[in-house]
Amino acid sequence: MTTALIYLVVMVLVAAVVFLLASVLFGRGEELPPLPPGASPTRLPESGVTAADLRTVRFQQVVRGYKMSEVDWVLGRLGTELEALHARIAELEAGRDAPAEPEPR
Repeated sequence: MTTALIYLVVMVLVAAVVFLLASVLFGRGEELPPLPPGASPTRLPESGVTAADLRTVRFQQVVRGYKMSEVDWVLGRLGTELEALHARIAELEAGRDAPAEPEPR
């Protein structure tokens, strides 16, 4: 009888520890209110996206989501590329708009 009581107490203690560990890891079950229709937690300006905009974009995390370090690396790389492209376009447009110098004879 004593052995069965000890097993029961140990099982209750193990169940309590597992429950506490699970509630610490997974939260207490609160849910955030749903976003309004058409809303997104990821923010970008409607036009004129800059490299800084891409560097600050963050995505929602989900259980079966993405590896954050990889996506952040890609966004940083795209931001650098976009910045270089905008600089090159501005350089080419400035060269096109500059008045042509007359050629010496």
